[in-house]
Amino acid sequence: MEKNNSQEYLLSLRHSTEHILMQAMENLYPKIIKAMGPATEDGFYFDFELDEKISKTDFPKIEKEMQKIIKEDLPITHKEIKIDAAKKLFEYNPYKQEWLDEIESKKEIPNVYWTGDKFVDLCKGPHLKSTGEIKAFKLLSVAGAYWHGDEKNKMLTRIYGTAFPTQKELDEYLNVLEKAKTRDHRVIGKDLDLFVFSDLIGKGLPLLTPNGTIIRRELERFVIDEETKWNYQHVITPPLAKTDLYKKSGHYPYYKDSMYPKMKVDEEELILRPMTCPHHFMLYKSKPHSYKELPIRYAEIASQFRYEKSGELSGLMRVRMFCLADAHIFASQDQAKDEIKNVLNLIDFVNGKLGLVKGIDYRYQLSLGNRTDTQKYYKDDKAWDSAENILRQVLTETKNSFSEAPNEAAFYGPKIDIQMKKIGGKEETAFTVQYDFVMPKRFELTFIDKNGKEKELVVIHRSSIGAFERTMAFLLEKFAGALPVWLSPVQVQIIPISENHLKYAQKIKEALSSANIRVCADEKNETMQSKIRNAQLQKIPYMIIVGDKELAQENISVRLRNGKNINNINLKNFITDITKIIEDKSLGLL
Repeated sequence: MEKNNSQEYLLSLRHSTEHILMQAMENLYPKIIKAMGPATEDGFYFDFELDEKISKTDFPKIEKEMQKIIKEDLPITHKEIKIDAAKKLFEYNPYKQEWLDEIESKKEIPNVYWTGDKFVDLCKGPHLKSTGEIKAFKLLSVAGAYWHGDEKNKMLTRIYGTAFPTQKELDEYLNVLEKAKTRDHRVIGKDLDLFVFSDLIGKGLPLLTPNGTIIRRELERFVIDEETKWNYQHVITPPLAKTDLYKKSGHYPYYKDSMYPKMKVDEEELILRPMTCPHHFMLYKSKPHSYKELPIRYAEIASQFRYEKSGELSGLMRVRMFCLADAHIFASQDQAKDEIKNVLNLIDFVNGKLGLVKGIDYRYQLSLGNRTDTQKYYKDDKAWDSAENILRQVLTETKNSFSEAPNEAAFYGPKIDIQMKKIGGKEETAFTVQYDFVMPKRFELTFIDKNGKEKELVVIHRSSIGAFERTMAFLLEKFAGALPVWLSPVQVQIIPISENHLKYAQKIKEALSSANIRVCADEKNETMQSKIRNAQLQKIPYMIIVGDKELAQENISVRLRNGKNINNINLKNFITDITKIIEDKSLGLL
């Protein structure tokens, strides 16, 4: 295989490096039981069972053994073997036996890869031709991981690593990782006192502090106000429903593994909702609708519940209860295209106000269905073709660059995924715009057309900002905690130099509070330099320094969090300036 940076080559390189890691571990720890170890988007990992504890202090020894295997330039060879021979080859490994049982049930042929003539693993590949082709790798971290990601299973040890074609590329990647660590929203959230977790409350259930709640409320107000301007009607629906609702929608078979257990209440079987769409469908169906009313846009700030495996939970980025800025547009088929264009315009507007730049921080992906996969997707080839073409035309006509991803659609229709880029370059699907031609059939969602006849409509599922928790995580990492002024929990910190200045500081505070500016006064018995440093660590946009000169002139001196100083400002002018910055949701300071 040609040595380049193609995804195919990188996958082979990283997969081969992971096999070398396994071989090195077997050499160093003969009692190890290897479980699984795939290549990933930016590296690889290896899960194993071992009574001995492994930590990062063991990495130099493991990497040295890996280098030894690489230097031997051992051939990596692929073989197909019979199921009985595979079970004999891995007879002492319960994890491989489980994989082989699955392979046998699917009537597939087991594939193995040998590295030299001593190491073998059950694997489909792809791999390089020999260990000597590997030039630059690094072990990164070690963690616990449940088998299959299920906390009911045994806890294994997982080692993460990465590999690149050259040392230069590896060094650049490691530098990006170091930068990402300083912008990790979990660290920032702790430093700025924004959210916490409690084992007694449960995993993946964040508690927002007063500071974190200010950010969340500002985002909510912004979304509700903007969506109202864009002619959305906000509604409120219950965060649980009868299981029958999700069976009727068709969600239950697809999402039941990620839904919470059913609850028997009186004669009803209830479940916490994993999505809001069926609730909005029932609102729409509560009365008949004319074509003159369409499109109808129902929006909701909606709490939703999904069981995420504990190994996949990550701060605010992935949680078990989240609040989505959700909406469903009920439209005639000839209105759908314009409605989707409006949705994309709203998304771009909202992201722009958040400081997120299209093409840099986020991009669009057209996620398509698979006509042959009738288990995953609703069978209606003509409807799929039409829906996918509409989304493709919208993206093209609005001059949006986009990629296409096969087999990534929702079961009820294609979608446009808003792919958000995290610090470090990895992407997450932040939220989606979905074209739904299935639910209107299942729920008999209709309207009366110009001729007085009942006609089926289409539903567009969309979010304008995604889940508030995930959006907060993206913003904290993008701005390294130094959020735009309108989102900053404390917008102004007053720093009196001595006790003689407390009274004037209080007067300034009252004036700012009256103008609805979030303000605090640091009256601790510390030096001015210490107070400034504390305010900067808290990423507070403005510090007002109050000393003898300011008191005598009845003005203020302002220090911005970027280090800029502005002396002798009239307080009223300052309030006018920052009020405009807040109202405009500007990204600047002064």
